[in-house]
Amino acid sequence: MKTALTIAGSDSSGGAGIQADLKTFLANGVYGMSAITALTAQNTCGVRSVLNSTPEFLCDQLDAIFEDIFPDAVKIGMVSSAKLIEIIAAKLKFYGAKNIVVDPVMVATSGAKLIDDDAINTLKAKLFPLAKILTPNLPELETITAENDAEIGAKKIFEQYGCAVLAKGGHGHNDANDFFYDGAGKWFFGRKIDTLNTHGTGCTLSSAIAANLAKGYDLKTSVGRAKSYLTGALSTNLNLGKGSGPLDHGFNLRDADFND
Repeated sequence: MKTALTIAGSDSSGGAGIQADLKTFLANGVYGMSAITALTAQNTCGVRSVLNSTPEFLCDQLDAIFEDIFPDAVKIGMVSSAKLIEIIAAKLKFYGAKNIVVDPVMVATSGAKLIDDDAINTLKAKLFPLAKILTPNLPELETITAENDAEIGAKKIFEQYGCAVLAKGGHGHNDANDFFYDGAGKWFFGRKIDTLNTHGTGCTLSSAIAANLAKGYDLKTSVGRAKSYLTGALSTNLNLGKGSGPLDHGFNLRDADFND
């Protein structure tokens, strides 16, 4: 079985972060592992508090994983500390990690910045050059490039850092069309799902891309398969919680013998 590692924060409500990533890995047929960058106390209505992992503990997690079950792909999500970003980059280089997907979690749906400028600069300098693909939404793309145009911003990132980019258009917009650029551009057109339950969509999409890369699919195929999976997870309109609820990550795993 192919394997994938998520390096991200934990969501106590299960809808995003590590929990969403591991569910997505399972639903996409790979064995999932995790290195936790932060614990969050949150639910569908918002985040109450965040406790970052210590640098030493994050080091131990990454060493324990790479020394035993080497991942076929790595997804990186929320990392709010410059020091933790530096550790992740150093470990990925040391172990020769492959198929690295970076979801640059910088801006909340509300528009609030989730990490400070120092951490953003470290993320760009240390992790972007290691990535096979970046998956920013449009607010994050603008934070990185000062461009709010998907095509222009994606090209600027590729030219500066040498990684492919999937600029996601579904974040608060009227479509689910994403622009992919790896030296040549391609639009991935998607169906906008009429639902308020979208907590963890970015985590889910990037993890699904990583899972498909782990299985040996090329980038464009991995993106296409990941978008199809995300559409399915949104389409059932799982309605849990009082706010923006989670996705139905296991929509494709229904089996009457195990779902009584």
